[in-house]
Parts: sequence; structure tokens; C-alpha cells
Amino acid sequence: MRSEGGTEEEGAPVVALLLPGQGAQRARMAAGLHGVVPEFTTAVEECFAVWGTWGEELRARWLDGAGGEEALERAAVAQPLLFAVGYGLGRALGAGGQGAPHLLLGHSVGELAAAALAGVCTPGAALRLLAERDAVLRAAPSGGMLAVAAPVDELRPYVGADVVVGAVNGPRQTVLCGPEAPLRAVARRLADDGLTARRLQADVPFHSPALAGAARRLTRASAERIARWRPPAVPLWSGRTGRALTPGEAVRAAFWCGQLAAPVLYWPALENLLATATATATTTGGGRGVVLLDASPDGSLGAPARRHPAVRSGAARVVRLLPARPGDPADDVRAFRAALQQAGQVVRDGG
Repeated sequence: MRSEGGTEEEGAPVVALLLPGQGAQRARMAAGLHGVVPEFTTAVEECFAVWGTWGEELRARWLDGAGGEEALERAAVAQPLLFAVGYGLGRALGAGGQGAPHLLLGHSVGELAAAALAGVCTPGAALRLLAERDAVLRAAPSGGMLAVAAPVDELRPYVGADVVVGAVNGPRQTVLCGPEAPLRAVARRLADDGLTARRLQADVPFHSPALAGAARRLTRASAERIARWRPPAVPLWSGRTGRALTPGEAVRAAFWCGQLAAPVLYWPALENLLATATATATTTGGGRGVVLLDASPDGSLGAPARRHPAVRSGAARVVRLLPARPGDPADDVRAFRAALQQAGQVVRDGG
């Protein structure tokens, strides 16, 4: 992190913020920070204000946990809340300004939150694109995502025109995506063959060809606005490509809108991010090390990272921003404060 004078503090770690996508959401995720951490509260309220009446309803659902986990299966509810919470956590960390994480990596809709934090677009522009995503998804077929404990190569017999590899989250963490009936059939085959799989909280076949038409409509609707976006001010690793976002990609509508139908290459992106981060830490010296701040409510972004050689060797470490189990709001505050301290930041709150 940076000192108040704007220079790197000797021995402070290189910090990367990992932002989650659909499937990682939990009821009341990070709600305990609302009203306690000013930067977080301001940022999420900024999002709710943009959405107007729908934002007020989202805030109420989020803070009281109405409907529990089942209500969060709907993309129309889960995605805006994941964006608001991810953006709020990034702002609370100082992302996009002094004291910001050095690197950002977003998974699916988390990449849009990362874009807002990195200065690629304003929060309002990101929220408008998110609203347009929701509009085109209303005509999408029902479907979902299936997390499978197996490498991609082992799952090739199970994929085809309808069910595809929608995310590569780790060496043995693959997500299959597709319309409801074909996905159910694949789930039965996996179970019959003794492979461990579980449905993620989603009611739309994200990252599959079933959404190719929706992606094209979204691209046409947003191309002119996205062309005015900017290259990232903070290095942003893309789950779309598995590498750092380029200036050209940052202003291309097909890149952002095509995410709906394209696979998420989270593990390749994480590997490349860690290679850069550990090299930076080594080059600058001072025993800095690398901290991966996992903003996923379910810990799903940090789990595969813990198996990475850089983490297993001690060159990097994973720190959860949120508690392992939702419960007492005070647990959110304690987990967040502990994470800030491990990242070398000063804890600031409203009381």
C-alpha cells in the first residue's frame, strides 16, 4: 500500500483484490459493514440510489436477508448486490485512490466492479450496463451452473453444443453451464460416474452459447458509450482473457458484453496475477510478500488460490474480507478489520 506521502511503505505487501461473480452470493453478505464503515456505506448507497425504487427494494432485501439464499438465485437480485458489495469493499479498501490495492481481479460480474474501481468507467456507467444486462437476460432461457471437482480435460465427454465449460476456477475446479434440461442430464451422468458436482445459485445459463444472442444485443445497445471508457488506472486482470486488461479491450463493447456467453478463465488470470505480484514483491524487496484479499462471501476465490505454489511456499497469502459463516453483523466488522491489518492498512470506521 502507499504511505500518506504517496510512496510505497517499506515492507508493506503487494495487495490484490479478488471480486466474485454469480454463485458466490450469500444472504446479508457484508451487511454488517453498512453504517459502520463509512466508505463502504457511501459506495453501496451510491449504487442503490442509481437504481431508484428497485435500489430501495434491493437494500431492504440485503439488510434483512428477506428470502434467504433462495431469493439470491435470481440473477436480477444477485448480480446488482454482488456489484454493490464488491464495489463497496473496494472503496473501503481505498481502491482507485491512495492506499488502493495494487492489482484487481474480478470473476464474471466482479470484473465490472473491478472496472469501476480501476477507473475504466464511472460507477454510474457500470450500473447502467448492469441494468441493460438484466434487461436482455429477461428473454434468456432458464438454466444454471454446475461446479464439478474435476479438471477440464476430464469433463470433455460431458460437454457439447448445449452444456459447456463456463468457468475454470482451479486445476480441479470447473463449472459447467447450460440450459436447464441438458444441464440436469449432465448432472445425472456425473453422479452416475461418481464425480462430485453441485448446483450454484443461478437461474440463467451464464457463460454458455445460450446467451450469445443476449450478448450481441447488449453489445449493440452499449457500443457508443463503452467506446468512451478508459484504460485502467489500476492493473486489472481479466477473467475473460486470463491476462491483464489491455487499453483496447477496456473501450470495446464486445469485450464487456461478450462476457455473458464466454467462459471465465479465473485460474489462468490468477496464475498470471500471482506471477506479476510475486515478481514485484521480490524486485522491490523489504520482505513485502503478496496478500490476496478474497471478497467472495463464500470464500470461493481464495480456496483455489491456497493451492497455488506461491501461496503454499509462503510467498503469498490469502485473506478473507468476510467471515466464513454469515451471522452476527459484528463478525463482518471483525473479519474486515483483521483483513485490513494483514494488508497493512489503517482501520477506519464510524465508531
